[in-house]
Amino acid sequence: MNIDVKKVKIIVTVPIENSEEVRNAICDEGAGIIGNYTYCTIATKCIGTFKPSDIANPYIGEKNKLEFVEEEKLEARCDISIVKKVLKRLREVHPYEEPAIDIIPLIEEDDLL
Repeated sequence: MNIDVKKVKIIVTVPIENSEEVRNAICDEGAGIIGNYTYCTIATKCIGTFKPSDIANPYIGEKNKLEFVEEEKLEARCDISIVKKVLKRLREVHPYEEPAIDIIPLIEEDDLL
């Protein structure tokens, strides 16, 4: 099977109050297009955990204290050609010092045997 990755799925967790801003930012840059539709995303409510170190600058919580935060896991498809641009914009608007971002290559149906 010869697969040429043309699209990826970008997944990021974000505080619920910042979800709309992050969604708009990545979609304004071209993520979230499926066929004739734009701004196609999915959001799942979740609980994120983290413990900021002594040198961290946490947006939420306190240094050296385990935090539990209601977040949304935001997912959007993205053409491989614009991923860097979309990620740059995502990091500009995301409130976290180090957002958790997953980039998953997608297989197109036409590439399947």
